[in-house]
Amino acid sequence: MLSHLRHPVDATAPNYRWWVLVVTSIGALMASLTSGTLIIALPDILRDLHTDIFSLLWIVVGYTLVATVLVLNAGRVADMVGRARSYTLGFVIFTASSVLCALAPDATQLIAWRLVQGVGGALLMANATALVTDAFPRHELGRALGLNAMVLGAGSIMGPILGGWLTGFGWRTVFWFNVPIGLVGVAAAGLILVEQVSHDKKVEIDWVGSVLYFVGLMGVMISLAFGGIYGWTTWWVIGGFLGFLVATPVFLWVEWHHHAPLLDLSLFCDRLYAMGNLTGFLNAIARNGVLFLLVFYFQGARGEDPVTAGIMLAPLAIGLIVLSPISGVLADRYGSRALATLGMVITALGLVGLMTIDATTPYWQLALWQLIVGAGSGIFNSPNTSAVMGVVPPHKRGVGAGTRMMLMQSGFVVSIALAIGLVSASMDPKVLLAVFSGTQIGGNGISLAPFINALHLAFLAGVVASVLGALVSLMRGEHRSYESADVRAAPEGGSAE
Repeated sequence: MLSHLRHPVDATAPNYRWWVLVVTSIGALMASLTSGTLIIALPDILRDLHTDIFSLLWIVVGYTLVATVLVLNAGRVADMVGRARSYTLGFVIFTASSVLCALAPDATQLIAWRLVQGVGGALLMANATALVTDAFPRHELGRALGLNAMVLGAGSIMGPILGGWLTGFGWRTVFWFNVPIGLVGVAAAGLILVEQVSHDKKVEIDWVGSVLYFVGLMGVMISLAFGGIYGWTTWWVIGGFLGFLVATPVFLWVEWHHHAPLLDLSLFCDRLYAMGNLTGFLNAIARNGVLFLLVFYFQGARGEDPVTAGIMLAPLAIGLIVLSPISGVLADRYGSRALATLGMVITALGLVGLMTIDATTPYWQLALWQLIVGAGSGIFNSPNTSAVMGVVPPHKRGVGAGTRMMLMQSGFVVSIALAIGLVSASMDPKVLLAVFSGTQIGGNGISLAPFINALHLAFLAGVVASVLGALVSLMRGEHRSYESADVRAAPEGGSAE
């Protein structure tokens, strides 16, 4: 894409790495804004399109499900045809599908175009971290990823606030807003990014592995989300769990024996890579349902308007934006294990605090607990990403980054599905829909106790995931980086962890 044009930036110049950071930050900003603006607009979408919880789940998670399943193939294709080209194509698809989402006349078409948007998201997610890792030396990688995460945090702050304002003009403006950012991203990626790593021209997609992974992830998502509404013994709920239990081991067997696997299991022979990715998966489960649930808590249980609700959600991202670059710099100097573990512990403490809220909790307490959860994520993200990507060989960074994103996005899918399942299992589905759509304002006429108790249970699940993540993080071993053809151990901050 645009590769025939003369690049205004020299890839060999010392400042090229910062241009790469700018381009990937545009993608991070668009993705984080989209997530925040869409979630805050969900009550309006539910009312305007006269849809239900089932469609709600697919509007939110359908994008993530497709992106998660395709991100590994996207990383593999990028290793073969070029990361810069793949990243630029991701912007094109994401922007075009945003237009189609804005024009969708009903929930079915909105879901369909969100699935297409997931294809673009997969290309962006699979390549962003790999491009930054290619461009930056190992001793600066943590700082670079921290700045990238800071942009992500800024988008997370602005997303709900912006979404609340845009929703005043209709929920479709949430998607129209992506278009100018996407066009800037297409131009920047096409004109600036240069292929820095040689690639293999042979493109081979592991379709069997892709289908098995999709079946397993979709099965567990649907079962977790709707077991509470339709009954845990419903045949298709049981079938979803069975699909996951059968497809997952078969998927791993296929990947181990496939000559060009979707998931390169050999990467997991490195303990730092394996434990770092598992910790990232658990962190995603712990924190991603928080924003989703608090949107409906503020707009439904507390009766706030979208703009106010968006502002009230800001502390969740402030901790992330402040601490991500700081923790990245510290990781470059002292290593990742202590920081990543500390981040998971702090996230758990914030979630414990959120377990104490009710419909009348003072806002300063809500802000404090959100700030602590965000701070934990900020401390965790940059060191963990730097550690995981730092041990991946250059020619496998596309698939390495894709694997990392696949596990993080899988955690997101599980987190949202689990949140819906826990809440829906505890209250009347009609009341639940009223709270989610914002037509039930406050506790007038109903008891909000079941909803609040369900929030507590969902936050408890996050606490458990965070504690497990902290324990796994302690098992990762010392911080290392890939040098030349070997992965050689180097003490962190002068001494091994």
